[in-house]
Amino acid sequence: MRRLLVTGSVLLALLGSVAAGDPGAPPLPERLADTGGGSQLITAEAPSEGSTTGTVTWWEWRRGGWSEAGSAPARFGANGLTEGSARTQGTNTTPTGLYDLPYAFGIEEAPAGTGYPYRRVNDRSWWCQDNDARSYNRWVEPRPADCRATEAEHLVTYGTQYAHALVIGFNYEQPVRGRGAGIFLHVNGRGATAGCVSVPAAAMSRILAWADPARRPHIAIGTRSGPTAITRY
Repeated sequence: MRRLLVTGSVLLALLGSVAAGDPGAPPLPERLADTGGGSQLITAEAPSEGSTTGTVTWWEWRRGGWSEAGSAPARFGANGLTEGSARTQGTNTTPTGLYDLPYAFGIEEAPAGTGYPYRRVNDRSWWCQDNDARSYNRWVEPRPADCRATEAEHLVTYGTQYAHALVIGFNYEQPVRGRGAGIFLHVNGRGATAGCVSVPAAAMSRILAWADPARRPHIAIGTRSGPTAITRY
């Protein structure tokens, strides 16, 4: 019985170390349920569901293990984070989950070294968020008649945030209307986002120069613990 109690105590201590981000704990990607199957991964972790700030880290699989390639402070939705599979559009929450990164875009030229498919924004570029439009949750150019301007983002008007960005594949492959549209990893604006993840401009440029489509990068978004813990995805 004494041996069992000691073993239980050690296990609890180890779990506490992992939850607290102990430097001796396995790298975060090794604690995730899934990493997307590629050899690059971005994690966006917040302390709790109500948090508007946290950390974005990008990782590489090399020599049989995950190693950190870079890290930056992150911002999340003005109303925190929520389970991506149950998210409601217009709630200003960042969806948690594991997502692919279909392509990059920006108002400015792609940073030097960018190998990701990169689409340049112009004054005819919109992102349709109209639930009644055929092009819901898609880049449109020009904006079609069935996508109301009041229900779309005119990308060029977000000069700071969309200087450089990556599309996050939330609700993208087979969009569920009413769940949300236009979720990106982009440059910081003045404060919290409307549901995206944002990082400082220098970090966004580094991520785009680092990301290699041949290595199938994904992004995992979640909280440190609880029902939306990043380790669940």
